[in-house]
Amino acid sequence: METLPSLNKPAITHTQLVRYAGASGDFNPIHTVVPIGEKAGLGGVIAHGMLIMGFAGQALTQWFSRQDLRSFRVRFAAITRPGEVLTVEGKIDGETEKDGEARLIGQLFVKNESGEVKLKGQFEVAKV
Repeated sequence: METLPSLNKPAITHTQLVRYAGASGDFNPIHTVVPIGEKAGLGGVIAHGMLIMGFAGQALTQWFSRQDLRSFRVRFAAITRPGEVLTVEGKIDGETEKDGEARLIGQLFVKNESGEVKLKGQFEVAKV
């Protein structure tokens, strides 16, 4: 098993969530309007899950060439709030062969500064 270099992200900001809403087109107010997030029982705004998945994808493309990526699946595990500092961690679990191509298989995790897992994922990349 090989551990991959961690990707450390700066703290999530409310401004970042508003910008992400504009970039993604996801204007659900639970991500940007504090009173709506509170009324929804979330205790304020929450980060877009796809933003957190984007951080995981950023790590993957730092670890491997985008052309070598064969699959990438994630499960969201916990809500992320402004102020949290996230780190993407990854590891190679093994190798496989599919359609005559050698591949590396691995896992990644996005965690906050307390170690709470926000996202878990699996990936396969061509072994080069």
